[in-house]
Amino acid sequence: MGKKGKKEKKGRGAEKTAAKMEKKVSKRSRKEEEDLEALIAHFQTLDARKTQVVETPCPPPSPRLNASFSAHPEKDELILFGGEYFNGQKAVVVPQGGGQLWIFGGEFASPDGEQFYHYKDLWVLHLATKTWEQVRSPGGPSGRSGHRMVAWKRQLILFGGFHESTRDYIYYNDVYAFNLDTFAWSKLSPSGTGPTPRSGCQMSVTPQGGIVVYGGYSKQRVKKDVDRGTQHSDMFLLKSEEGREGRWVWTRTNPSGARPTPRSGFSVAMAPNHQTLLFGGVCDEEEEESLEGDFLNDLYFYDATKNRWFEGQMKGPKWEKRKRRRAMKAGPEGADQQECAEASAQAPLEVIREVVSEDGTVVTIKQVLVAPGPSEQPQLGEDNSPEEAGSSSVEPCPRSNAMLAVKHGRLYLYGGMFEAGSRQVTLNDLYCLDLHKMDEWTVLVEAGPETQEWLEETDSEEDSDAAEGAEGGEEDEDSSEEDEEPQHPLVMPDEQFADYLPRTEEYWVRLARDDAGPDAKEKRVLKVAHATAKAFFDDST
Repeated sequence: MGKKGKKEKKGRGAEKTAAKMEKKVSKRSRKEEEDLEALIAHFQTLDARKTQVVETPCPPPSPRLNASFSAHPEKDELILFGGEYFNGQKAVVVPQGGGQLWIFGGEFASPDGEQFYHYKDLWVLHLATKTWEQVRSPGGPSGRSGHRMVAWKRQLILFGGFHESTRDYIYYNDVYAFNLDTFAWSKLSPSGTGPTPRSGCQMSVTPQGGIVVYGGYSKQRVKKDVDRGTQHSDMFLLKSEEGREGRWVWTRTNPSGARPTPRSGFSVAMAPNHQTLLFGGVCDEEEEESLEGDFLNDLYFYDATKNRWFEGQMKGPKWEKRKRRRAMKAGPEGADQQECAEASAQAPLEVIREVVSEDGTVVTIKQVLVAPGPSEQPQLGEDNSPEEAGSSSVEPCPRSNAMLAVKHGRLYLYGGMFEAGSRQVTLNDLYCLDLHKMDEWTVLVEAGPETQEWLEETDSEEDSDAAEGAEGGEEDEDSSEEDEEPQHPLVMPDEQFADYLPRTEEYWVRLARDDAGPDAKEKRVLKVAHATAKAFFDDST
């Protein structure tokens, strides 16, 4: 009895300790939220003072994702607003009064990424006068981010999104309309079965006057501290009922054609002929304790008139076509070599390097190596035939949450992010693609290695280990790297990478596997091996 009583008393003591700890954590969490709200209030005070936009020449924007990227309705300009370096806001351009950019809500995260504030304010940027105006109208959506908003006739239609706090999160599937004449919000209650709650979906207006919602992402809690994400790939049509003002109806639709694979973080823009363009994204392979993403850089077009998906096929420059035809004429062997060279040139290659700084911080740099663009290719003249010109093509590396805009039939793609393990790399490159020709991507702004960095401090134990290893060890690391480099398989005279890689692939895969560890996935190991081989080959030639 004595022992049992002691155990019960001990159990009650542990419960009291846990309750005190929970109360302490809750109090600290409330304090952090109050600090964040005070910071937001300060920002709002500054916003109220600064409504005039001053236009000055500047370098390209800093790396970011989840920004709003829109084409000016009257001028040859693209407008980039907001975004994040480590969720952004949704903007809609309306062609009235010299052009207007409407923005609702969005998210602000504290510098440590632990606290979130979701806005529920509505702003308009008058493009003619370059002035901001806050539009105050009751009855609007709750604070959120990841929602989607489109201009439909004389209204802004908003769908979905999510709200996250330190203790919980919620995803939405509600629909709101904002009248551009009366400046009033109204909540719509469409009949029929609509999409489940989600954020980050595709939302576009069809030529027939309907609104298409496709895909998106949501997550739900399966047990304590364990969430499971869902990448939606269903499509719904929201239509206003004829002759019944304010009445809407949801209909599920099943488009035909080459559908995109399930993904999240894709980017959307309106292409010519009222088609919706979808680019990239990430397909998450989720397990209970880990999440790994396969990033994409493919193009798809949705034709609402035909209710059909089409995969965007690159045609390639004309001189590339001529080269392929001549290779085919040279025989099967020449064709095989040509295909091998093209395959190696098309794939974006990645190089990952880890460096330990003096304070023990582990810095990981991931660089994407793409084939040389048109500006780097030799000019064709009397002495240079198409066969002698390189056939390498340039394309954006796989990424999610990039910004898209279409102007004069050209697609502009800016920034986004990809991941290397647990690290996130934010981009600031700018590409252009002629959607009528679909021949090749053009690099307008390149992303240098210094902009493709993810700086991350490891956990405390790892930090201390790294710091110990870093003390006085940098020179050793440098000297060891210098010693190791000549041991790599040498590049033979006049050898092409298409020949070098098959000859040395086993070595580079073994090197990458040793570096990545036994738990690394084979696909990741192979990608790093090819990237490292390519980097060494380029340095050697």
